[in-house]
Amino acid sequence: QVQLVESGGELVQAGGSLRLSCAASGRTISTYAMGWFRQAPGKEREFVGSISRSGSSTLYADSVKGRFTISRDNAKNTVFLRMNSPKPEDTAVYYCAATMVYTAVSTGSYAYWGQGTQVTVSS
Repeated sequence: QVQLVESGGELVQAGGSLRLSCAASGRTISTYAMGWFRQAPGKEREFVGSISRSGSSTLYADSVKGRFTISRDNAKNTVFLRMNSPKPEDTAVYYCAATMVYTAVSTGSYAYWGQGTQVTVSS
């Protein structure tokens, strides 16, 4: 098993930047592909992006493509989500999660989840 803890969420102005971190403990995260999801009030949890085990491949939702970047440091057991030029519609609780295949985009394909970190983007 792996335990995931997100951090870095805060209030940020639209057009700024923010980096979220997801620290893993237990099993090394190099065993897993990792994903980021988000959930806004009253909405379903949605896929943001994912990264392969080695970090050589990434996948993004159309809504964040070109603005968000996922990276990982397996030596530090940490995954990152860089949010550039965030928009008010990016406001949500952001979750990291672990899966076996980085092309997985559904929540049901992810076995382990963090508790989430709140990101609020002001206009």
